[in-house]
Amino acid sequence: MKHGKKYVDSAKLVDRSKLYESTEALDLVCKTAKAKFDETVEVHVRLGVDSRHADQQVRGAVVLPNGTGKNVRVCVFAKGAEADAAAAAGAEIVGAEDLVARIQGEGFMDFDVCIAAPNMMGLVGRLGKILGPRGLMPSPKAGTVTPDVAKAVNEAKAGKIEYRLDKTNIIHCPIGKASFGTEKLYENYAALIDAIIKAKPAAAKGQYIRSCAVASTMGIGIKINPNKVLASAEE
Repeated sequence: MKHGKKYVDSAKLVDRSKLYESTEALDLVCKTAKAKFDETVEVHVRLGVDSRHADQQVRGAVVLPNGTGKNVRVCVFAKGAEADAAAAAGAEIVGAEDLVARIQGEGFMDFDVCIAAPNMMGLVGRLGKILGPRGLMPSPKAGTVTPDVAKAVNEAKAGKIEYRLDKTNIIHCPIGKASFGTEKLYENYAALIDAIIKAKPAAAKGQYIRSCAVASTMGIGIKINPNKVLASAEE
């Protein structure tokens, strides 16, 4: 695959064989993000668990201290007072049967986060095949099925992200924009890593964090020393 001049120039700054300290890696991410838009920075963490087993699942949510840098559009399934509270908290889309019909019939998907009041889950369950593959299905574990929908909306707007294992036992999560700079990205990174460590399943054996890397949207993957990942989140 042929890369552009900016990518080639950025690649010269990164030693592919080196395992960097987390702050050094994030500093390099900012320096190598040279696209004309503000690139998103993502963390990729490979865990020493087997996602095929129910007792080794790793999933949860965390509010990033500095947000994600993205204007999050929130969709809430609620009725009555809960619907009013969600709208007052800033949810862009609020509905019940009408919203389900709109998603099913019109393919409406103009939102980034989906929240549901518990009494709506019988209704929302019909959308499992649509929302599930997109990672938008509300879940109690992620805090997106809750009686306090207003709080969930506020958290989503403040930068709450969900993390979960994929089939290859890797967690992929955004931690902000390259324009945040090293310090703010590190604070977000540390919050995410700390949450992942606390979510370690009792059934996990051996080294929990096998590898970790950070990269911007168009940038180079930069490896972080997995033995220092734990310490960095506890500083």
